[in-house]
Amino acid sequence: MCVDRDGCEIEGCSSSDEVRTLSGSMSPGLKSNPDLHPCKPGQKFRAALLRCRTPAAAAGILSFGNVLNYMDRYTVAGVLLDIQRHYDKSDSAIGLLQTVFICSFMVAAPIFGYLGDRFNRKVILSCGIFFWSIVTLSSSFISKEYYWLFVLSRGLVGIGESSYSSISPTIIGDLFTNNSRTMMLSVFYLAIPLGSGLGYILGSSAKVAAGDWHWALRVSPVLGITAGSLILVFVPEPKRGSADQIGVRRSTSWFCDMKALAKNRSYVFSSLASAAVSFATGAFGMWIPLYLARAQVVQKTAEACTKEICSSTDSLIFGAITCVTGLLGVVIGAATTRLCRKKTERADPLVCAVSMLGSAIFICLIFVVAKKSIVGAYVCIFIGETLLFLNWAITADILMFVVIPTRRATAVAFQSFTSHLLGDAGSPYLIGLISDALQQSYATSALWRFLSLGYALMLCPFIIVLGGMFFLATALFFLDDREKAEKQLSQSARTLSSVKVTTK
Repeated sequence: MCVDRDGCEIEGCSSSDEVRTLSGSMSPGLKSNPDLHPCKPGQKFRAALLRCRTPAAAAGILSFGNVLNYMDRYTVAGVLLDIQRHYDKSDSAIGLLQTVFICSFMVAAPIFGYLGDRFNRKVILSCGIFFWSIVTLSSSFISKEYYWLFVLSRGLVGIGESSYSSISPTIIGDLFTNNSRTMMLSVFYLAIPLGSGLGYILGSSAKVAAGDWHWALRVSPVLGITAGSLILVFVPEPKRGSADQIGVRRSTSWFCDMKALAKNRSYVFSSLASAAVSFATGAFGMWIPLYLARAQVVQKTAEACTKEICSSTDSLIFGAITCVTGLLGVVIGAATTRLCRKKTERADPLVCAVSMLGSAIFICLIFVVAKKSIVGAYVCIFIGETLLFLNWAITADILMFVVIPTRRATAVAFQSFTSHLLGDAGSPYLIGLISDALQQSYATSALWRFLSLGYALMLCPFIIVLGGMFFLATALFFLDDREKAEKQLSQSARTLSSVKVTTK
């Protein structure tokens, strides 16, 4: 009689058979043992399920969930012109949609960070996905008389999505280490531009297929519920610090964690740099398709939308560009960082700084060439976004290097809070407000509506340059803060070892 690796008898296996062990070698067949018993169907299923809970599968599922998170966020931007016409609102009122979403997102982030450092993370993730999926689906049935309710629904969606963004990177951080962690975080953060681009594409395509923009909000909830179920079933709950081969126990309060993070200069400066990135991406994600649509009206290659369903060409193209540039940016960023680490240990923040400064140049050129050439504007968007997206996964890796495992969920959540508070919480509304103010200063025309939005968006390159400066500041303190984190890990491991010896 033989047994499989789950401890169950294998029917039809004689004692002379050979059984392959977990290491891949061949061993003689095992003799019958009275302690062995045939597996029941349920036990076989559970054993097979456990074998599917690999770190790679978990990272893949979490990355899929992150794609859906950002896809749902930018589906609204893909049909923004239709929403503006449906509710008959100004630029600033429409910009409020993203601002309310981000404000609720950032307020909830520290709360979920606290919970993520203390309770079962995958349960929190799944509940968050289920919540925003249900709210998004419900919001698609709100009539035009209740715009305030539609705005409120976006705020509730922000709360649900906040749980995912705050906690899921820490699970990956506890499943992998060193270069493998960098690679997996790169895949995870690839979901940001990929999901954002798919949001534009999904919103535009669903609207055209159904002949009604409301259907753009009825696809992602189905996928979200699927992702939440997969997380519950297939994603393990690793011990905090397990990838770093320490058994770190929680012994500090939330206030102690926050005090330590405030003293971590690399963490502070990289968080401020992330805020600059969020400011630009939030404003661009909301307004660039509308800006390009107005540019084509000025060039007389398209007419202003007067129909119930507006053209989706710009949203589709911008979504496709975002997907491609996101892929290129994350891959190039990870490869460049890995190569530069051989030259300098400060490679991570330096690569981020250079890419940010380069991005600012091409984003400035968008507003120079858009009036004359839409193709030229798209080229500048492509290069500028690629350089901007280089730093997403690298910024997360910087955090993993300089923050100990038991504070990572809190650190990710508070970084999310500050980056949104100073970044995309206000940038879409601010850009819309500046655009409205400029339009009121002069007689409204198609040309001036285009120029006023362009002048408002010119604020973004200057914020990006400021972000590059913050990454340079991060490079100054990166090695010291990384060394401090490594010493804390070693000290925690020694303390835990001594405690185990004492209890024995």
